[in-house]
Amino acid sequence: MTATAESSVTLPSGETISALGQGTWHFAERPEHRASEITALRLGIDLGMTVIDTAEMYSDGAAEVLVGEAIADCRDDVFLVSKVLPHHASRRGTVLACQASLRRLGTDHLDLYLLHWRGPIPLEDTLAGFADLVAAGAVRYWGVSNFDTPDMVELEHLSHGGAVATNQVLYNLSRRGPEYDLLPWCRAHGIPIMAYSPIEQGRILHHPAIVEVAHRHRATAAQVALAWVLRSEDVNAIPRAGTPDDVRENAAAVELQLTTADFIILDAAFPPPRHRAPLQVL
Repeated sequence: MTATAESSVTLPSGETISALGQGTWHFAERPEHRASEITALRLGIDLGMTVIDTAEMYSDGAAEVLVGEAIADCRDDVFLVSKVLPHHASRRGTVLACQASLRRLGTDHLDLYLLHWRGPIPLEDTLAGFADLVAAGAVRYWGVSNFDTPDMVELEHLSHGGAVATNQVLYNLSRRGPEYDLLPWCRAHGIPIMAYSPIEQGRILHHPAIVEVAHRHRATAAQVALAWVLRSEDVNAIPRAGTPDDVRENAAAVELQLTTADFIILDAAFPPPRHRAPLQVL
């Protein structure tokens, strides 16, 4: 038995998006890296990593400006994602925050707009703002981020809650908590998961089990970690890659076939959860 990393994920609407995308957390923080980050994003698009995730929080909006520059002549090829901060997420505040993001990104619409995490503003107000943005054509789909199972259950019962397109959460080999109940709940409701920090910001890449599996396939540890996340058809991943070499390395992960023996090694090193625990965040 083998499992090849999935190359696409289906949204509740039936639209498919690339399973492997690109994150931009910490982009635009150092001017000397700007050219490389833009080149990396553009190469990733060329290699099929067309989901690009950003947020108004990242570098206080500067990451959105950088993304806008990178996609200026290929906007139609990109599935563009951004996020609203919880303290902006009133009905009117959500709309205003989205409009500001659109200006920074240099586009007239987002493909997906997420609530970055839950805050004090009632979810009903945020969902009303999302609905206003969808009706105006400024947003195609909306979703949530860092929502645990109880949050998703609550969301489901709210007006407009059934339109949620995805839940972006921390998920990787060392953060398998969502497998206990969040992933099964989302799967049962047809809601895909978007995994951020799928290689744990590089911290797991020297683990002997991952290195062993990588050697078995003549692959890199990052490719093994990504292929593991992408083994399910309803999970996509948005690793950050700030250089073209890193982008090429990540892109090759979708061709990696992990075997039953590989999964046994990885499960022994990173056991699946045996009980429910609160959703972890970074």
